[in-house]
Amino acid sequence: MKISQAAANVCTIFATNAQKQKTEDSNESKIIYLKGTDCAIKSQASLSAFTSYRVGGAAEWYVAPHNLEALQASLEYAKEQELSVTTLGAGSNMLVSDRGLPGLVISTRHLRHSYFDPQTGQLTVAAGESIPSLAWEAAKLGWQGLEWAVGIPGTVGGAVVMNAGAHNSCIADMLVSAQVLSSDGTLATLTPDEIGYSYRTSSLQGSDRIVTQATFQLQPGIDPALVLAVTKQHKKHRLTTQPYNFPSCGSVFRNPTPYAAGWLIEQTGLKGYQIGGAQVALLHANFIVNRGGAKASDIFYLIRHIQQQVQDRWSICLEPEVKMIGEFQAVA
Repeated sequence: MKISQAAANVCTIFATNAQKQKTEDSNESKIIYLKGTDCAIKSQASLSAFTSYRVGGAAEWYVAPHNLEALQASLEYAKEQELSVTTLGAGSNMLVSDRGLPGLVISTRHLRHSYFDPQTGQLTVAAGESIPSLAWEAAKLGWQGLEWAVGIPGTVGGAVVMNAGAHNSCIADMLVSAQVLSSDGTLATLTPDEIGYSYRTSSLQGSDRIVTQATFQLQPGIDPALVLAVTKQHKKHRLTTQPYNFPSCGSVFRNPTPYAAGWLIEQTGLKGYQIGGAQVALLHANFIVNRGGAKASDIFYLIRHIQQQVQDRWSICLEPEVKMIGEFQAVA
């Protein structure tokens, strides 16, 4: 079984095929209920509502477990049915093909719990928790360390996998450990060194491991007013320098040292350039926004056009930060 990234004890949920699931047919779609869980696997589920770009075709099968046991059951089902697995968090750093995705798409957005330990200053949080929401919660408690993350559009699981960062800070700087689940149902706890972090990436990308929760080291005991002030400042900076009025995935390209990707794209004259409903944002050139009615193919072709134009002018190949999943037709 192949798992694509974009988060207890192992229990055996199934005994025989007859006991494994109950299936309902409705309007050419199927719903499979996994025994012993509240988990419903749906067929042909549109993914456009689950990505921040608001584009993408249907998942062959889709499930959003609410707990670890249901997540394990979903992986077991995929293994028995020989389905590939794609993990989806908030869908904020990915572009899903218009053709949809084969196999089972597992959304971790409902894996939610958090615990602030005042004795250690550590925050343990499930993969589906929103990074901006955590930043505000920590600030209100007077816990320092997450102020930079208030504008990161995503969940804990995705942030851990891609080493999300902003304002000269990143997940690797504060991560104590991450719990990951492998395709065989095995749980492991990894340190940052074992995850192998580098700029906006980690060894978890492309692996068969799903982040289920993470523990971060913060600094409690700070005046909440001070932490809130810094958090608000970072949020204001984001709102004034990045486009939030149209759907986007966040930054499209990694910054190629020593340049900023947005500067290279702007200097190439591509601000406002549009293919279909996809446009290079006028406010920040390293953003591609869905102006309305965009298809994933519009965004894909715009990404490739930007890469070609920047390569021609600067001899620099921009590397996408956004993960493109599914089948895309190559540019002629």
